[in-house]
Amino acid sequence: MGSPDTANGLQINGMGGGISSLSKICVVGLASAEQKAEGIDAEYTFVQVGIRDSTIDLSGNCGNLSSMVGVFAMDEGLCTRGPSTSSGTTTIRLHNTNTNKTIDTTFPVIVADGNVQPKLDILQTTMAGVPGEASQIILEFISPGGARTGKLLPTGNPLDYVSVHGHEIPVSLVDATNPTVFVTHTHVSRVNQQMSHTDRSISDSGELLESIRRAGAVKMGLDPNMQAQPKIAVLSPPCGPDHDIGILAFSMGVLHKAVPMTVGLCLGVAAKVDGTLAWDLTGSMRLQQVKEGELVRIKHPSGVVEVGADFGVDGEVLNAKVVRTGRRIMTGRVWW
Repeated sequence: MGSPDTANGLQINGMGGGISSLSKICVVGLASAEQKAEGIDAEYTFVQVGIRDSTIDLSGNCGNLSSMVGVFAMDEGLCTRGPSTSSGTTTIRLHNTNTNKTIDTTFPVIVADGNVQPKLDILQTTMAGVPGEASQIILEFISPGGARTGKLLPTGNPLDYVSVHGHEIPVSLVDATNPTVFVTHTHVSRVNQQMSHTDRSISDSGELLESIRRAGAVKMGLDPNMQAQPKIAVLSPPCGPDHDIGILAFSMGVLHKAVPMTVGLCLGVAAKVDGTLAWDLTGSMRLQQVKEGELVRIKHPSGVVEVGADFGVDGEVLNAKVVRTGRRIMTGRVWW
């Protein structure tokens, strides 16, 4: 990946791209006999690689990369499944070793020369921040609650408070697909004003947000020194009719240009949990609709993404799902 790049953080000497979203690896392998008996087709481990240091973080998963693991597994002959006669799609069931969770990826396939092959160039859908149309890949996280901590709400509370620089800041600590610390734009701005007596922007609030993230990590029972987990995201109420909630997500201290998909999915779940900051911000007029299974429309710096989550009668999260796209870019060897 070209790490550690202590000189300029660009990872010029490797495959990395100098930002956290371009310094990631998925290691994909065969499912074990026991996993195959449970319907698992392949397993994978997600690796977050440090940029200026040589940190290897295995503490979480990546939603965007997960969307292509099933395609890759089929391409490499690690597994195969026939197409559904009705939809022309197939579903590859994956086991993620980081979170010990199951993820289903569903995508179009064709049969060529007797082989089932993923077909990714159908003009079906678009993704905010990605040019052009491509085949629809449905990513569904099965029972995503407690991915790292074992509980959807690690503290048992939809709302907690963390003490940072003498200020008590309300946060929602939610663990679905990946653990995330949610805080509101209003509270971050207020603390910034009180600390610096200036209207500092959220993107310039890295030190404060990292302090909140670390305090939240401790309350969740996680290692605050692991930068990749938990994530932190700043929430805001909707400012237009095209979305239900706004988000600014930070990855390893840097404002994300879109939203990490596991954070988006976590927010989709949080918006359906009574008492969380996300529940409050989605608005009283939509709460009943959201509770009944409507998609949550999340506005991020690159556009809007829709995420969904289904709950059982006992309050357990059954699944969280989102539509993605993907394509093959290259294959080859990396020298190191």
